Order: sequence, then C-alpha cells, then structure tokens
Amino acid sequence: MPILEVRDLRKSFGNVEVLKGIDFTLEKGEALSVIGSSGSGKTTLLRCLNFLERPDNGKIIVNGETLLDCSDPSTLIESQIRRKRLHFGLVFQSFNLFPQYTALENVMLSPKLLAKENHLKDFDKKALKAEAEELFVNIGLADRMGNYPHQLSGGQQQRVAIARALIMHPDILCFDEPTSALDPELTGEVLKVIRKLSEHKTTMIIVTHEMEFARDVAHQVIFMDGGVICEQGDPLEVFNHPKEERTKQFLSRYSQK
Repeated sequence: MPILEVRDLRKSFGNVEVLKGIDFTLEKGEALSVIGSSGSGKTTLLRCLNFLERPDNGKIIVNGETLLDCSDPSTLIESQIRRKRLHFGLVFQSFNLFPQYTALENVMLSPKLLAKENHLKDFDKKALKAEAEELFVNIGLADRMGNYPHQLSGGQQQRVAIARALIMHPDILCFDEPTSALDPELTGEVLKVIRKLSEHKTTMIIVTHEMEFARDVAHQVIFMDGGVICEQGDPLEVFNHPKEERTKQFLSRYSQK
C-alpha cells in the first residue's frame, strides 16, 4: 500500500484553475522530485498536501487513512486540520526561523507547543533536547545550536529549518524549492543533507529547479505544466528519454545551460 495517494486534486483561485486533476502515488521511503516552470502548480500542490490551501476537489490518503475527501464534509472540519497537517513536514523557500530564538530553540519549539496544547503531563523535555542535538549533528551544525538565525548563513538556516521539520516525525517531508533563496555556493550544503535523507529512506516530495539533483536523488519524477502532470516516471527515463513534447522543450532549456 502506498504511503501517499493523491486523487484528482483540483484547486482554483478565482477564475484561474491552478491544479487541474493531479493523480499520483508515493511509496514509503521514496523521494519524488516535482519539476516544472514557474506557475505550473508545484507550490500549490505542496500547500494543498500540507493543508495550507484547501483543494476544491480530490482526495489525499496517507497510510490508508483518508485525510481529505472534498466530497465528504466530515474530512473538512477545521478543528481536525492541524492534526492532519502533522503527517507532512514542509521546508519553505525562505527559512522562516524565529529571530528571537536560538537555532536549538527553533527546532524544539513546535514539539513543545504541541505538548502544551495537548496537555501532555509526561512530556520529556530532556529527551526532546537530546533528539534535537542529534539532529544538529546529522546536519553538520553541532557547533551552531546556540546561534541566533542572524548569526547563521542562509544555508545553515535552511538546514536548521530541515531539522525543525524532521523533529516532528512527519510521514512525508516536503521541500518547496529549498535552495532558491541561497547563493550558489551555499546550495550544495543543503542538497547534501537532502541527499543523505534520501539515502536513509526518508519519504520526501521535493519541488526543485535543480535538475541534476532531481534526476540523481529521486526514485520518481513528475513534470508539471499548466496545472497538470505532463509526464512522470523513473528519473533517468524522464530526463534522458522524455516522451512528451512539452517535457522535451522544458528539459532542453536546462541542457543548454
């Protein structure tokens, strides 16, 4: 059974239909790269999956549980959305760290707030800190835990944002152009962390403009254009032998760079 099933997902903003019926599945431990031009619907897809936008139609199923069915009002109750959002972690283009907290405090904040909200009396702060510290070791920032965001480079801030998402133990970790706000020399350190996560079988959806990375790190790739999936499949097959003319046009621009 796939960890994620997306069926006929549709979303409009006013008269503009941004998603026009998106269907795909994702297996546990796989990485999915989503590529396409600006305005193709990639970010809107991620925002719908993370319940930051409510689709107009479609289903989102995680581990066999229907989290969203636009034809079933019982899955649209606002009070349940926060719980459903926990199935997904989202790393934004801009790092969105809280400037008043240290890097370590930023990573620990969400679990603390969730425990407080759920009135968890047995919440183990020491265990949380130990887990957060281990994450900093894994992302190569063990010596930066006490730094504030303004004391970190953009690449370091993005790695902290990844740790912040990971500590919530999401079923699926989503990245929305994770290197687009970085200088080229800082991009590699973030991609290295994502590559390591892929090697450790973290289930991921990666919206990216880094074509070589999308080809090399993913188990499958989706090319979106105009709110639809034009082509999907094995990355090497899609990149080296695209079947659709629109895919060929898009990829040819990158091969010329």
